[in-house]
Amino acid sequence: MLQPSRTKFRKQHKGRIHGAAKSGTALNFGEYGLKCLEPERINAREIEAARRAITRHMKRAGRVWIRVFPDVPVSKKPAEVRMGSGKGAPEFWVAKVKPGRILFEIDGVDLETAKESMRLGAAKLSVATKFVARAHG
Repeated sequence: MLQPSRTKFRKQHKGRIHGAAKSGTALNFGEYGLKCLEPERINAREIEAARRAITRHMKRAGRVWIRVFPDVPVSKKPAEVRMGSGKGAPEFWVAKVKPGRILFEIDGVDLETAKESMRLGAAKLSVATKFVARAHG
């Protein structure tokens, strides 16, 4: 699973995700991509599950690029613990994505295979997504 090897600080504020994505909105590597349509936090487990679904359907033909990285730690307190006594321990890592962000890119497969593999990958994510293809012309 993806996570940073080291960070400057162990815990982070929750924050809010507003606005559209400024960068990472165009296809840079592959022929086809999966674009995010809503602001959300995507779990490292979701990213890994989507990647596995995509590569499995492509039967390891072609290439997959993951365009997001989970670099935000999310802390949680244990179950049935009283309020107070500080912030909980970091539990998992998330990537904050804004609308318009490309999440995955693939290349080296035909359109039908690409569409189906991206559909299977999108089913593993907690955000609304859209299949995009590079414009030829």
